[in-house]
Amino acid sequence: MLYEGMGLVLLALWIFCIFDVLTTPEEICRNAPKVLWLILVLLLPLIGSVLWLVAGRPERRPQTAPGRFPEYDRPGRFVATNPDDDEEFLRKCRERAEEQRRNAPKRPEDD
Repeated sequence: MLYEGMGLVLLALWIFCIFDVLTTPEEICRNAPKVLWLILVLLLPLIGSVLWLVAGRPERRPQTAPGRFPEYDRPGRFVATNPDDDEEFLRKCRERAEEQRRNAPKRPEDD
């Protein structure tokens, strides 16, 4: 019974990794080309799957939430520092404000 359960877990892991390799874009695979990862996972189910998860799968970074601006995701943002002291932060804020001004529709009172 234990071996059957372990076999099912291995099968599920293997299928997950095959699907994951197939759906991962080539340019974000780590340490080897996508085709090599697929061959490795197919031929060596346990070792290939574990290697894919540890060394090949792209790192998932949290994406910026809608309505948030990437300049707020700067290192040290949880440290009690004044944002006015961060020149890069201020530059990005100015650039974003300029871009918003350029892309804003013209208002009749502006003429």
